[in-house]
Amino acid sequence: MSPRTNDGEPEPTRPASARPVPASGTPVSGAPASGGPLANPGRPAPHPGPGPASEEASSDTKTAAEAKPGDPAEAASRADAPADTEAETEAEATQTDGDAGADAEVGHDAHDRRAGDRDTDDRGTGTGTGTGGELAVGGDERVAAVRRAGAAGRRWRAAQLSACAAMLAVALTAGAIALGAVRDGQNVPVSTAAAVSPGLLASGDLDSSITALQAHLRSQPRDFGGWATLGLAYVEQARTKGDPSRYPQAEQALKRSLSLRSDNDQALAGRAALAAARHDFANALDLADQALKQNPYSERALCSRIDALVELGRYDDAEEAAKTADERRPGVPVFTRYAYVHELRGDVTTARRVLERALDASTSPGDIAYVAAQLGQLAWNQGDYATALTHYARALAADENYLPALEGRARAQAASGRQAEAVKGLELIVARYPLPGPLVELGELYEARGGEGDAAKAENQYLLVDAWTAIARANGVNADLDTALAAADHGDRATALRAARDDWSRRHTVHTADALAWALHVNGKDTEALPYARQATATGYRNASFLYHRGVIEKATGHPADARTHLAAALKLNPGFSPPGAREARTALKTLEASK
Repeated sequence: MSPRTNDGEPEPTRPASARPVPASGTPVSGAPASGGPLANPGRPAPHPGPGPASEEASSDTKTAAEAKPGDPAEAASRADAPADTEAETEAEATQTDGDAGADAEVGHDAHDRRAGDRDTDDRGTGTGTGTGGELAVGGDERVAAVRRAGAAGRRWRAAQLSACAAMLAVALTAGAIALGAVRDGQNVPVSTAAAVSPGLLASGDLDSSITALQAHLRSQPRDFGGWATLGLAYVEQARTKGDPSRYPQAEQALKRSLSLRSDNDQALAGRAALAAARHDFANALDLADQALKQNPYSERALCSRIDALVELGRYDDAEEAAKTADERRPGVPVFTRYAYVHELRGDVTTARRVLERALDASTSPGDIAYVAAQLGQLAWNQGDYATALTHYARALAADENYLPALEGRARAQAASGRQAEAVKGLELIVARYPLPGPLVELGELYEARGGEGDAAKAENQYLLVDAWTAIARANGVNADLDTALAAADHGDRATALRAARDDWSRRHTVHTADALAWALHVNGKDTEALPYARQATATGYRNASFLYHRGVIEKATGHPADARTHLAAALKLNPGFSPPGAREARTALKTLEASK
């Protein structure tokens, strides 16, 4: 993804470290301490932002497909009809099977973490739902103002994208027919649909591109690139629709691609992205390395490698991987990941500057929505709710259904004292996307409101988290962290501890350290919890929930001075980080002050 000049010609994207110093003399945001170029992990989510929207083309052809959005009923009827080839059966079935799961609207994304913590899945392509506005919440004046300001430019870009997409669809269909005629009767793997178009992903028209890919693969069943692209598209669909039932379909398509050509980097990179989406980060790292052996410049593999290292807690290695990615494929997906690496180290200034430059470089609605939401998340983590709401407004002006921005806006509204708006927004979100993060947040707001029936409403939200976890696990997603975070405060405490221990056995991140510390605390094991609470805050990551957890555990273990320091720091950093958490932090701090 590269910025464009006014005449529509792409400009080469420069590494983050090569970007000009602002007129004020402030050092360029992307410049690493070492002086070399960098990259950036995004937010990982939800987990984890524009992920690699642009993929590498195969050696045969670099093209993409789009068709007009398909009718679900028509898709279902096609699935009932006899298929002419194995490819027709497989391509159609993977989509129609997933439609049932989509109706249930349960899913898995990194922003499921409490208090806005991110995860790998949020670092996808930046695609919003783009479904006509049924999730748009209220008439936020900030969104309206931003939308009016950018409407003309967006209409011009949308027209360009639509025209290009139509030509690509025609070219793809014609190419498939021509290749089919030439190769008829030959058992030769081919690749014509090398990647999902960045424009299609960013425009939110992923369903249409999947429909076009399915049609293409019915006529070209040995197109290994097409199968890899379909698998990647299913991974993106799972992330944007919050539907983990897409993951088995993605796995099927990627396996088909590798059966046709075992060394194709597209499918290997796709499997790395799929493993990361399922929270199998060790496998994701191995697969990303395999893909990079075939193609060192694979954007998808480079980004998946950063994500895996971050989520394994190997932060030094992640920073090196980000620098390498920035040297090879600078752009929005890499910049956002680089920003997150710095945020995890407490370097909020650099993270903000890199994200601002990533936003400047963003041209598609999906990229704008993703990066603006990341800036909103960063501002919210620092307790700057007004700035957070401004960034979320810009994200929603680009894509009014972008889930992380909708959730982030509701969280910032609640922290700003606008509980009624926050509750309304979250109710609309969970009605369609019952993910752990919004479910817990809505339950806590019900509890804080304390009206008639609110206690029962809150309990229903927490029960839905268990339902989501069961569905996620059934589709190969490791949901231990989500389980530990939700169950520690709103579920079975023994279950929370088991899940936290299991997650810690696989990876040592600040998030797993915090989850394990808190699960140990609620189970009365504060002495064992203290080292993990300290480890969660050791990198300098500025997270009010982590500071609150550490302060409570220090209070319970007889370290009153440290407890006062960390509880006060949590409330100073982000006084609205959690309705019950902030209330309990203030109560604990008053008790400590009174006993001095």
